[in-house]
Amino acid sequence: MDLESINNTLKKHTPIILGSEKFSKYAVLLPLIQKEDEIHVLFEVRSMELRRQPGEICFPGGRIDSNDLDEKEAAIRETLEELGIKKENITRVYPLDYMVSQFGMIIYPFAGFIDCPESIQPNPAEVGEVFSVPISFFLNNNPEIYNINFKVEPEKNFPLELIPGGENYKWRTRGLDEYFYIYEEKVIWGLTAKILFHFIELIS
Repeated sequence: MDLESINNTLKKHTPIILGSEKFSKYAVLLPLIQKEDEIHVLFEVRSMELRRQPGEICFPGGRIDSNDLDEKEAAIRETLEELGIKKENITRVYPLDYMVSQFGMIIYPFAGFIDCPESIQPNPAEVGEVFSVPISFFLNNNPEIYNINFKVEPEKNFPLELIPGGENYKWRTRGLDEYFYIYEEKVIWGLTAKILFHFIELIS
């Protein structure tokens, strides 16, 4: 291989997150509705029949399909499927910062307005119930934040003899901040709470 061929290859390369082709990619919508005289954030409670995270509070969303035009369309499609509304009922959809999780996922969140919340008919296979929280609650109440620490455990045949320090190598331990909002008896936490916190920071 010569310098010219290397140069041509690098010129054509579009950078992405290294290794992201192996990541699972999801899109979610943070839905806003007008309720009485205030804007509310709408949440779902996952059906107890689901294998993953039954009963947890989340936003509408799911895995991005190859048929989706882009991340935004995936978020809208999932919202239509889960809330049983029409596409014209979702307006003013804007991207938030995307998230790269420690667990091999990239999450693309969007905020958007549901103009006819009275038309919502949750899909019982995925959604146990929906509820809303006034946006003023989040503007006036910071989340509680707790840290999770991850322990480094190399597999048994890991070649410790190949790295400086061997068994005494100073591994960098990782931590994860978990956010919790508690509204009445509802506990909003995990990625949903992180997306929500980012959105509240953005608008305030």
